[in-house]
Amino acid sequence: MATSDPSIRLATVRDVRSIRALVEPYVESRAIVPKPVVAYYESVQEFRVVELDGRIVGCGAVHAMWDNVAEIRTVAVDPAVKGRGVGSLLLRTLIQEARDLGVSRLFCLTFETDFFAHHGFREIEGQVVAPAVYAELLQSYDEGVAEFLDLERIKPNTLGNTRMLLDL
Repeated sequence: MATSDPSIRLATVRDVRSIRALVEPYVESRAIVPKPVVAYYESVQEFRVVELDGRIVGCGAVHAMWDNVAEIRTVAVDPAVKGRGVGSLLLRTLIQEARDLGVSRLFCLTFETDFFAHHGFREIEGQVVAPAVYAELLQSYDEGVAEFLDLERIKPNTLGNTRMLLDL
């Protein structure tokens, strides 16, 4: 039984294995798009981890996509601690991080629509960027950008997810 309050911090390379273990059940259930291990190391500086009683029980990242939009990525909470405020602490921190980056909109792709709506996100359809920005974003190799653009090639991996946006 957990006895302390959750704390949040920047992730380090030493956390990647714990992050992957936390994310794995979500990947298996197709709630999170699979990524190779190297992708976690390449983006570790974007991640925050939540610790409770000395172990990582939550993770998530903010990834800038353009000058005015970023994505909340790879949000996962250990099911054993759901209802303890871990997800809300994590999301509030990531939202603040996006503000600190200077973006005005924050995107996510999720099955957890009620949770994200509770924090101000709204469902979106279609494109939310200008055609010139869309054309620039098409040049990205990042799968998260493809999700944001709602490209056909990514849809089999995101079936059933909802695209949501928060205006900061």
